[in-house]
Amino acid sequence: MKTVLVILTQPNMASLQVHESLAATMVLATFGCEVKVLLQDGALSLLASELEFNQLKHAFKIASNMVDSFEFYDLTPVLIEEQHKDSAFVKNSAQEIEFIHLNAELIQQFDHVLYW
Repeated sequence: MKTVLVILTQPNMASLQVHESLAATMVLATFGCEVKVLLQDGALSLLASELEFNQLKHAFKIASNMVDSFEFYDLTPVLIEEQHKDSAFVKNSAQEIEFIHLNAELIQQFDHVLYW
């Protein structure tokens, strides 16, 4: 079984790319890849599941709703770098989270790394 690390950096509601990245991640998980998801930088905002979509204010739908369904795709726990454990998004998240140190040793555990 192939193992894939998906590193997401795009913030919630910023672009269509966030939705495409999350959809591709879910497809990989659906079709037999063991996938781990690491949220970095702006992607930490994907943990904010209490947001509500308002088409008058937002250009794109809320990508965090897709993250809420990670448990159904065996994409939990969501990986977060140890340095972000005090982020408000992380502290207020209902997601199962695992804190990691992103280094060469971790990267080498995966067959592929996708960076979006």
